[in-house]
Amino acid sequence: MHALYYYPGNASLLPHMVLREIGAPFELRLVDRTKEAQKSAEYLRLNPNGRIPVLVDGDLVLFEAAAITLHLADRHPGSGIAPPPGTPERAHFYKWMVHLTNTPQAEYRAWFYPWEHVTDRAMADTVKQAAGERLHHMFGVIAGQLGKGPWLLGERFSAADLFLFMLVRWGREMPHPPRERPEIAAHASRVLKRPAVQATLDAEELKPPIF
Repeated sequence: MHALYYYPGNASLLPHMVLREIGAPFELRLVDRTKEAQKSAEYLRLNPNGRIPVLVDGDLVLFEAAAITLHLADRHPGSGIAPPPGTPERAHFYKWMVHLTNTPQAEYRAWFYPWEHVTDRAMADTVKQAAGERLHHMFGVIAGQLGKGPWLLGERFSAADLFLFMLVRWGREMPHPPRERPEIAAHASRVLKRPAVQATLDAEELKPPIF
């Protein structure tokens, strides 16, 4: 059985949704950020970076939400959460997974924690503003790719759509939230209707507005 270390709404939301989509048995283990549990000695033995999530799969301990998702796709090939290996569709799946983790997800770090990017905390607001502008542009590019939809891979749903949904949710309180893009809002609405996504949101007690 898989064990997912999570905190509601964090990057653990992606593998949590994936686990429910594939129907694999798993256990949720709360890492209470309000008590800095992600910095505890016990948790740091699992992820020395002190970040959430971690997946334990037998003897395997894995961190990074994108890596966990790719592992689960490989571990459960019949789940339909990713196209078959070796196909052009699988290559595009990798493209989206890498893009989402390297580009908008990484940029959110500057948006949520701007003081980490300056030596003078008085400059943190300018870092946050610039990150917001870059994110707005990034979601504009993604919206253009969604024009043919309904999913990132065209007619085929995949874990990359869950990834995008999580990132759209994170931006819900930005001055220009991703949902302002009609293509992004329509995509998020489609993902939100999936039973596995609803079950995940209920389990994490995430309340509206979802995105």
